[in-house]
Amino acid sequence: MDGTREPAAVVDAVLRAHPGLPGLTDEDTRQAMADLLDAGFVEDAGAPVPVSGRERVRYSRGVPLLRWMDLGPRATPWDAQLRLLSARVLLIGVGGTGGHAAQSLVASGVGRLHCVDPDVVELSNLNRQPLFRESDLGRPKVEAALGTLRALNSDVTVTGERREVRGPEDLAELVRSGAPAVPRPPAVPRPPAAPRPPAAPRPLGVPATSELPGASEPYDLLVLAADRPDDIRRWANRVCLAAGLPWVDAGYRGPLVTAGIHVPGRGACWECLRAAEVARRDLRLAPGQDEEAASPHLPWNPASAVTAGLSGGLLAHAALALLTGVPALDPGFRFGMNLMLPGDPVLERSPRRPDCPACGDDRPTGGRAGSQAAERNGGPPGEPTREPPPERTGEPPAERTGKPPGEPSPERTGEPPGEPAGERAEGRSWNRAGGQG
Repeated sequence: MDGTREPAAVVDAVLRAHPGLPGLTDEDTRQAMADLLDAGFVEDAGAPVPVSGRERVRYSRGVPLLRWMDLGPRATPWDAQLRLLSARVLLIGVGGTGGHAAQSLVASGVGRLHCVDPDVVELSNLNRQPLFRESDLGRPKVEAALGTLRALNSDVTVTGERREVRGPEDLAELVRSGAPAVPRPPAVPRPPAAPRPPAAPRPLGVPATSELPGASEPYDLLVLAADRPDDIRRWANRVCLAAGLPWVDAGYRGPLVTAGIHVPGRGACWECLRAAEVARRDLRLAPGQDEEAASPHLPWNPASAVTAGLSGGLLAHAALALLTGVPALDPGFRFGMNLMLPGDPVLERSPRRPDCPACGDDRPTGGRAGSQAAERNGGPPGEPTREPPPERTGEPPAERTGKPPGEPSPERTGEPPGEPAGERAEGRSWNRAGGQG
């Protein structure tokens, strides 16, 4: 089965090669071939490669890895890569965690990446934030990041805007706005965009919507790499539940690095995981009190290029898994590592809570992104649950998310995925990871 023979010729070759094998029949051989096909171990060697020659070379090392990890049948060996090329991703935060994640997403070929960050580049950022140089000091982070990312891969579209997320309404507006339309056609054919209102303010480097053939298209995924304001992860959870939009987050707290994968309607939501962790560690918080408010603060987030790089790498891996279905991961969990205990993996999974204030009411939404992510990860489309508008959130700021337990730091891009400052508190649990900057 090397791509040079028809099925009948393969059967004949097997029977001739094993004449003495008792009970081997034509039917057995055909069934074995069918089993290999169904398991995803056989690909059509004659199928056309649906990408440009340039893209074929650029992604020639990544595609074999996706095929290696893929345990399901695909129409073409390039199927997972094609999903990336047509993906639309919203990234909040381009500091330590977000900068490393953005590099990985752009290098991997994510078709459209829209970056949002309110900060300017400071000297203290340069020990761990890969998108900036000394010459960028004082520039808006998103402006400097766009130049670096576009230089890395000109075959994808990277846009951005300098904007601060001050509440759930801001985040909901970003999600609703969708991926900005672009003036140049992509290298690989994409499905036509449905007209939608443009995002405001207009992203850097993107012409006015009136100059474009279409408006914006809905995002497939939210990548959260910001830890400020403290409640931003709770906001993200509520907004994405309402929109049916899958999302991932990551961060670090000192040597603890974690990431989380969340798909509305599938598994525990971020708040389910958070509540389970608080209960497990018996924090004895007062009603309505978050660990962040009860914890001491450091004026910065302890972090290095290593912790920020690992955090961003895990975040990108989580994003790529949801976008491609490779590997097929069941959402609703956090994973990571503690650099002080490298042989002791971190994994937090909890059942969905019927009384969860965010996802406890199982009302289906059928959001496009949630449905697509569910299909890619083995779940039926249209299962995401709609949640009431975001209420309270107690997430730790990103900057605080790279600190030792109970010591959140100020940076916005180094927090542990989905963990309020309080969560970063103690132990090796995912709650301790909390920095993204």
